[in-house]
Parts: sequence; structure tokens; C-alpha cells
Amino acid sequence: MTTVNLIDQLAATFVMLITPEYAKVKAARQVSPQRKPPRQAPLSLQPAYQKIDGVNIRFAKGGNPNGETILFLSPLPQSILAFDPIWQLLSQDFNLFAIDIPGFGRSDGGKQFMTFAGQREFFPKMIAALDVPPCHIVGPDVGMPVALLYALDHPEKVKSLLIGDGPALATGKNGSVINKMVYSSFWRSILLVSAGAFVEAGNRLGYVNYSPSAEEVEDYVASYQGRVGMIARWFANYPQSLALLSPQLENLEVPVQIFWGDLDQFLLAENAGELGQVLKRSQVKVFENCGHYSYQDRAIEFAEMVKT
Repeated sequence: MTTVNLIDQLAATFVMLITPEYAKVKAARQVSPQRKPPRQAPLSLQPAYQKIDGVNIRFAKGGNPNGETILFLSPLPQSILAFDPIWQLLSQDFNLFAIDIPGFGRSDGGKQFMTFAGQREFFPKMIAALDVPPCHIVGPDVGMPVALLYALDHPEKVKSLLIGDGPALATGKNGSVINKMVYSSFWRSILLVSAGAFVEAGNRLGYVNYSPSAEEVEDYVASYQGRVGMIARWFANYPQSLALLSPQLENLEVPVQIFWGDLDQFLLAENAGELGQVLKRSQVKVFENCGHYSYQDRAIEFAEMVKT
């Protein structure tokens, strides 16, 4: 079993000690009336695999095949299992797909996918191979630029975007952990020491209310076991990737729902308003008392936002 060990926990503790924003999240978590124990319910999202253009991609399908189609894109350092709480809430009314984008989650993929441009080239192949109809795309975190670029290139295949807690603007406001990973090879080598520490640090800084199950954590750690060095490339390429995406945002024509957690300490909540000013057809929703993983931290509210 791949899980977080004592060394990973100690490494995550060190990361929190050098992250001044952690005190704010920790304090909010301690007094949050919505704080929950780890989930015990069995997962309703059932992953499968399909080889697409030589790359083994993990995905899931479910829900109501007669409903509108919603496509979820995996966040970092998580996988599509992170969507299970809202998957259950949406499955009666919507046709659901979820994809671990290549190089992330349990999908295969190497350094060629560690740029926005690399994801942009491959993503239409996945949509075609998995036979995803025109859809609403939910893209948090690393899924956000993938969703935006696909909508820019193929607006006829995207009914709307629901994006947030991720990178898009070259002028975006980062927390200190992201700045360290983007701008310093030294800090990347320290902060991305192991998959277990990477996931544990993300959990400590990213959640206010939700506690992932042991099954989720095991999957997240397995997703990045032996791959954190490759993930470092994504952060190293971050400025160049944003330079590609950011100037194109004003050309986006599809409707966009922007979401953010007010206590997101990876990418600060003020990004939501700034992004809303750039995107023509956008609305902004900031979830209160909510961390970086808003689709879990505020699952019921998040699902209601998706429904509307």
C-alpha cells in the first residue's frame, strides 16, 4: 500500500513551518463548524483506463446518459477521485466524465505534458477517443488552463467552463509555496522531495473543512510516486506557459463560472476577481470558509453551482 509515512509527515511539517499562510488555514480549520472527519463511504466514481495515442489515460464515466454532459479535469496533487463527493450529488441529473489529464493523477505521460502547450495538443485527442459530447468542463487547479485552451480552440464543443483555484493570468497572485516552486530550483528540490510529503503538505494547506479518506490519500500518493521530479518541470515551465495563455483570455467567447476558496493559500482568492475582469462572459463565486480544494471543502455548495 502506498501511503504517507512518518518521514513524509515530518517533511510536510517543515513545509508548513516555512509557509506563513498556514497559520491562517490552521486557525480556520480549528474553529470551522463545517469540519468533518475523513469520509468512510465507498467511492461511487469507478475509474477505468484507455490507451490514447500511445498514452494510458485514466478516466471515469457515470451518471445519467440522458442529461447534460459535465467533464471534470483532475487537480494536483490529487486525481479524479477528488470529485467523488460531488459526483454522487450530480449523478442523478447529469452525464458525467472525469479525466486524469496526461502526466497527472494515474494517467501516464512524461515531460511532454508539463507545459500548457503540451496539454493543449493532446487534449482534443482524449475528447475524441472517449467520445465526450459537447460539454460543460469543470477544471480546477492544473485542469484550469487545459479547459481554457480547449475552449479557445474548440468553442463549439464547450457549452460552458467552470474554472478556479488555478493558473491563468500572468499577473496572478500566488501564495508563498507556489512562488517557491515556480521561481527557485532549490525550493523545488526541497518541496517536492517525495509523493507522500507532497500530498500531505497539500492536504494540510488546502483543506479547511474536508478530510480525505485513506483510499483517496493512497491514490493521490500512488499518482505521484516516482513522478515528483517530472512535476517540478510543470512549475519550472509555469511562467512560459502563462505567457502563452494569458494574452488569449480576452478572446474567449464561451460562458465561464469562476470559483475560488476565500482561504486558498496556493493561488490567492483575489485572482478570481481579476480573472473575471478579463473574461467577457464570466461570473465569480467565492466560497466562504473554504480552502484550495473547493470542490471538496464546500461540496454541496459546489454541486449546486454546477447544477445552475
